Amino acid sequence: MTEQPAIVARDLTRTFRIARPSWREPGRLVRAVSHVDLTIAEGERFGIVGESGSGKSTLLRMMCGLDQPTHGVVEVQGRSVVDQSWRQLRWLRGQVGVVFQDPMGSLDPRMRVGDTIAEPLVAQRIGDRDSRAERVSELLSAVGMSPEAARRYPHQFSGGQRQRISIARALAPSPSILVADEPVSALDVSVRAQVLNVVGEVVASRGLTLVFVSHDLSVVRHVCDRVAVMRHGEVVELAETGRLFAEPRHEYTRALLAAIPSLP
Repeated sequence: MTEQPAIVARDLTRTFRIARPSWREPGRLVRAVSHVDLTIAEGERFGIVGESGSGKSTLLRMMCGLDQPTHGVVEVQGRSVVDQSWRQLRWLRGQVGVVFQDPMGSLDPRMRVGDTIAEPLVAQRIGDRDSRAERVSELLSAVGMSPEAARRYPHQFSGGQRQRISIARALAPSPSILVADEPVSALDVSVRAQVLNVVGEVVASRGLTLVFVSHDLSVVRHVCDRVAVMRHGEVVELAETGRLFAEPRHEYTRALLAAIPSLP
């Protein structure tokens, strides 16, 4: 019996209507994601790469149930996330942890770090106050921070530390899938490797499936087992990471690889 995939996307399409220039003209339709088919295995570290506007973040949001497709199917662990109510998708919030690009934008500045990390536990009705506080301390330690950070506010930390806090919050309800949308692109180069190491460690130690979105192939190379390359809403190449770097088949993939900076 084959193992059930973590995520399946079939013929996934998302169309947006751009605001019309005048009342006399209809809005223009733009297809952000076009007929994408993907299967992500349990425990796989899967990368999605492409330039800004390629559709990768829109695809990710549909996989997480944060956006609904215009057409197609998304299944997470065999259950559809399309056209479901908030109550029906409550289980999904416990199965998929999301780390966004800008930690300062995704963390409530008015909430202490401990309350922020515990928020998914409260929403999922997991544990009592004492057990949630213990869970917060464990998660902060897991991402390389002191449990004392729970009493402080997001603005008191650096960008890299805030992203660690975001990772801890995503892990709070013990998800089986961790989704990261450009998690290091807003950080200084000096701290990117540290945050990527944290992601790699928590994924490996907890046996998680990772879906990692980036515009930077050099980052994906060190994180992912397999990579989908997106352009204009379509997946133009899908391959194991080693093969993709050694023998890129699509001209767009070759252009992305050629754009990676190298030391003279």
